[in-house]
Amino acid sequence: MITVLGASGFVGSNLVAALKDKNMAFNAPRRGEDLSKINLGHIIYCIGMTADFRTKPFETVDAHVCVLKSVLEHYTFESLTYLSSTRVYIKTKTSNKYLNEDDNIVINSGDAFDLFAASKITGELLALNSGRENIKIVRLSNVFGADLLSQNFLTSIVRDALIHKKVELFTTPDSSKDYISIIDVCNTLIKLSKKSKTGVYNLAFGTNTSNESILNELQKLTEVDVCYSTNAQKIIFQEISNAKIIMETGLKPEKNVIAALPEIIKAFKK
Repeated sequence: MITVLGASGFVGSNLVAALKDKNMAFNAPRRGEDLSKINLGHIIYCIGMTADFRTKPFETVDAHVCVLKSVLEHYTFESLTYLSSTRVYIKTKTSNKYLNEDDNIVINSGDAFDLFAASKITGELLALNSGRENIKIVRLSNVFGADLLSQNFLTSIVRDALIHKKVELFTTPDSSKDYISIIDVCNTLIKLSKKSKTGVYNLAFGTNTSNESILNELQKLTEVDVCYSTNAQKIIFQEISNAKIIMETGLKPEKNVIAALPEIIKAFKK
């Protein structure tokens, strides 16, 4: 059995839908439900904050660390897969082409943005040093899909394109980052969760996509007017290695963010 903690969020709710489609046994407990007396099987820990972490620092630490501590201390399970983020690499500098799981993480206590990365890394360290077996850390890249309520980049530009017919970007056309489909994420997490392994895995597409590529496609599909702020910053994230998780699960990410745009737009229109 797979237990999805955080089943109401974007990744968690899609995981539940995927498990239903596969006719797999799962548990999606409500927040606050007493789980101390049952075997939770293979836990996938999806509890977390995304864009809200800037305004909700206490809730961020609670979600990424404190609730996890209680699960590790008091719950019975066969394995635990903790969802972290490739945002932890944001300040990492390496001479290699790709960032991999062994690269050092850089945190600056003077940068408020680093609260997210620091809390995720604390959660990773706590889980890996808890003495529990079969602990897997999955650092998720930028997950895309019909995430209609979020404030992330892709959702925001599609929403603005359909509602306001105009998108203003504050990063340059050549700015780029890695995007991974929610479908690939769910299928890979289900496979990985049941493996008797402990370690850290990047779950990413493996190549970056630029703002320009996404906006050019968005213009083909909508009547949006695109402009770039005069103060637009160039932000190019280093590409992320997914070799380890491919070896472990056979991940073959085929649907890139450009190909998925028509489906995302259709979901918004509905």
